Amino acid sequence: MSVHKNVRLLAWFNFFTDFKLYAGILIIYFTQITGSLALGMSIFSISSISHAIFEVPTGIFSDRIGRKNTITLGALCSVLYAVVFAIGTSYWILFLGAIFFGLSEAFYSGNNDALLHDSLKETGNKHEYAAYLGKLSSLFQAALAISALIGSIIASYSFSLVIWLSAFSQFICLIISFFITEPKVKIQKTTNIYSHIKDAVKLFIQNKKIRFMSIGSMISFAIGEASFQFQAVFYKTIWPLWAIGGAKTLSYVGAASSFYLSGKIIKKFNEVKILIIGNLYSRIINTISVLLPSVISPILMSSTSLFYGVTKVSTSSYLQKQFTPNQRATMESLRSLGESVLFAILAFLLGLIGDNIGPAKTLFVAQIIALIGTYIYWQTLKLEKKN
Repeated sequence: MSVHKNVRLLAWFNFFTDFKLYAGILIIYFTQITGSLALGMSIFSISSISHAIFEVPTGIFSDRIGRKNTITLGALCSVLYAVVFAIGTSYWILFLGAIFFGLSEAFYSGNNDALLHDSLKETGNKHEYAAYLGKLSSLFQAALAISALIGSIIASYSFSLVIWLSAFSQFICLIISFFITEPKVKIQKTTNIYSHIKDAVKLFIQNKKIRFMSIGSMISFAIGEASFQFQAVFYKTIWPLWAIGGAKTLSYVGAASSFYLSGKIIKKFNEVKILIIGNLYSRIINTISVLLPSVISPILMSSTSLFYGVTKVSTSSYLQKQFTPNQRATMESLRSLGESVLFAILAFLLGLIGDNIGPAKTLFVAQIIALIGTYIYWQTLKLEKKN
């Protein structure tokens, strides 16, 4: 069967979305401007809160108005946040940029996966969703791998130049979005927004599989992403600034490979088992790396990315099977809402802890919190066996 034009466009869109030269060192930039780890991490928290505030409205917008319009608005907000971050002369300028960043993520969240799913359904390739999602998502990581290495070298001369150059790739995404077409998939649209939300929340409450998997992914994402953004501070205590991009590049290359192969891996293994194994590996490796810090710690921590892509696709693939067509994007947005709220709390918390006990001990605390998500995945597996 033919490949939908949107799939090819999404490939380029995903690449340029994450072609960010500041990838991996943004917390260092924020800390230099704000003067503390807590305030620097708070910029990530603010973007996450913004994401949370706009999450459900943009998910409803996608289901009611269209995938194309939603992705275009997200790209426009991406251009705005990148430009404001580049101006970045004070905490409040970064604050404004964080709001636009969160809004852009809200427009993309739920919508882009639904756009892919509906485009594949239109051409009769819906059963290949996991494989396509994995390959397309690998381009995010490929872009980050290239940009992180280049950006850390440029940053040793000028942080400002790194941020300005990153804004250009967001402009390319905006251009690409104009060529995306709306999938011809029938969606029964409710005229009552509150009824739409009520139906989605009802499905979340009634379906244990959705509830367990969603809560597990919320916790795992929030602490994992907060820790990942914080890692650069820990790496800086071991490696020089220009080398940090190398460690981040290893992470992104591993994640890209994981995304690319995720479709084949998921076909061979249970999705929930993959989540449990990936989480346990990350907890063990990260704990060893921060409790026994050495020059190889960044390399060891980078290896955890080998499970990143396949666990992300496993979560999405598992949930897409449970969602109803009418609330597909809205359900994803509700889950993402929970991720954003938790991330906002944990990112600021890690910054506060880091200012007091240092980056290594802070990352160890993060591993303990992350075990909660692993436990919930274990409960999900028990539910699967019972069913």
